[in-house]
Parts: sequence; structure tokens; C-alpha cells
Amino acid sequence: DVTLDPDTAQPKLILSADGKQVTHGDTRQDLPDTPERFNSCVNVLGKQSFSSGRFYHEVQVRGKTEWDLGVAAASINRKGKITLRPRNGFWTVVLRNENQYWACAGPPVPLTLREKVEKVGVFVDYEEGLVSFYDVESRSHIYSFT
Repeated sequence: DVTLDPDTAQPKLILSADGKQVTHGDTRQDLPDTPERFNSCVNVLGKQSFSSGRFYHEVQVRGKTEWDLGVAAASINRKGKITLRPRNGFWTVVLRNENQYWACAGPPVPLTLREKVEKVGVFVDYEEGLVSFYDVESRSHIYSFT
């Protein structure tokens, strides 16, 4: 169960009171530019972090036309332009233009999915260095970073 960290949210992002949902607002909120906060790229991190073991959570993306979803290293850059890829500490899949799915690997990898994803499962095995994404509804594998 992931709770989003409002102290990391880029100022155009609006978090629900319980920290479980995020939406993209039209205007930039007047928030302090702290070291934790993304100032340019529209990202937010979860409050929970881990440095060992296995972790799984599910994210509802039903009805969304664009999203980025993944796992980030604690040491990531949060200021200025950010390229989502493992070398920069991001293991991410994205949706663009309603039906174009990509894994943000070295060069981006186009993903061919049979149907529109409504809920994404994210599995991390820290010791194995594995981050995997699944379509929960169809019980199918989307992509794995190793």
C-alpha cells in the first residue's frame, strides 16, 4: 500500500488528502522548492522506501490517456530535465497518446499489449535487481528490468 509523499510532488500535481491518488492540475501551486521536490518533471514519489526484500503494489490507471509509473532510487536527481532510465535511477513504464506503451530502458522499448491496461502491478526484488510490471486484469507480464 503506497502513500504518495507531498513533499516530493512537482507543483502541478494535486494529491488526495489520503495521499493515495494524484492528478495533474492546470496551474502550478505555490510550494517551496525544497531538495526533495521535483521542480520541473511532473513526478511524485511514495513515502515508503526500502533497501532489501521484495515489494509489490498495484496502481489503478483506468481511463488515463498518459502516465508514467515506476520505481526510483533514493539518489535520483529531482531538479531540471530528467531522463527516465535505469542508468539515472528510474525503472519506468509509460503510456502516451492513449495506446502507446513504452519501457524507459537505455533506448525506449515499445511495448505491444493486447488491451488497454487498467491496473498495473509493480513487483520489486531488491536482492535480484528485478523490477517487473504486470497487467493485473489480464494477468499478463508487461516488462521486466533486470
